[in-house]
Amino acid sequence: MGKGFFNVVPEHFMKRKELFARVAEYFKEHNPEPETELTYDSPFQLLIAVMLSAQCTDSRVNMVTPALFEAFPTPDALAAAEPEDVFPFIRSISYPNNKSKHLVNMTRMLMNDFNGQIPATSEGLQKLPGVGRKTANVVASVVYDEPTMPVDTHVFRVANRIGLAKRAKTPRHVEDQLNKHVPETMRHNFHHWLILHGRYICKARRPLCQQCGLTDVCEYYLKTIKPGNQ
Repeated sequence: MGKGFFNVVPEHFMKRKELFARVAEYFKEHNPEPETELTYDSPFQLLIAVMLSAQCTDSRVNMVTPALFEAFPTPDALAAAEPEDVFPFIRSISYPNNKSKHLVNMTRMLMNDFNGQIPATSEGLQKLPGVGRKTANVVASVVYDEPTMPVDTHVFRVANRIGLAKRAKTPRHVEDQLNKHVPETMRHNFHHWLILHGRYICKARRPLCQQCGLTDVCEYYLKTIKPGNQ
């Protein structure tokens, strides 16, 4: 591998380092410039889309946001609305009542405390109502190139299955383990790689292992799927 982040390390770390290197090289070859599949034209729109995507698919979010963004094109427009004004636009999204309230309250704080500007750090974003750590990390990474590692259900599942995370019980535990082994300059791509792999290949109920190029190092496959290990 040469000198760099994935250097030779003490023996008890060797396998983990080699695993991260193998996964990174595979994704760099097959998807060198991964990006979010959410549709947006501004940091404000991205923040809204990510908030709506919680426990909902990106494709569904992309279906409702055009009309929502047309009705409320700026932070001050949404801040002046009431949750019942927002609800009809997102009724097909999961938890539309709560999300309508979160969007309005988030935007009001954005106007009152941040002069309508999206905070540039994950910590600042998490001060906004309805913005959790995952949402904040996504926006900070995509908009401001912050070296964050957002962990959604896909990242959580894929990291644990492959073995990038060991016995991780919470998203924060996965995040901490990934941050330990993924260089800051690679984190933006790495979390998108895991999301997309989980969405299209390493699916929750029926992972498409026959289409995966990581079966030779995937703990889940080697322990439960590979012929002879069943």
